[in-house]
Amino acid sequence: MTKSYAITVSGKVQGVFFRKFTKEKAVESGLNGFVRNQNDGSVYIEVTGEETVLEDFIQWCHTGSPQSVVKEVTVKEISTMHQQSFRIRYF
Repeated sequence: MTKSYAITVSGKVQGVFFRKFTKEKAVESGLNGFVRNQNDGSVYIEVTGEETVLEDFIQWCHTGSPQSVVKEVTVKEISTMHQQSFRIRYF
């Protein structure tokens, strides 16, 4: 079943290529959506895909990029998005 989630990742997640690695993970997993930095230092992700693939992606978010230090991951189900790719958004 296809689902969509809004994910916020907090900790040392900016300036450590978190968005780049997130996009790579999403693309290799066949997921659609976007990732962007937030003003509060967190990273915000909206992602759509098959539920089992999303579960793996969410688990990956707890580790993130090699230089990141993830403190917290919050996940909220949202209405299904209709995006055809995964992008990095810049404010």
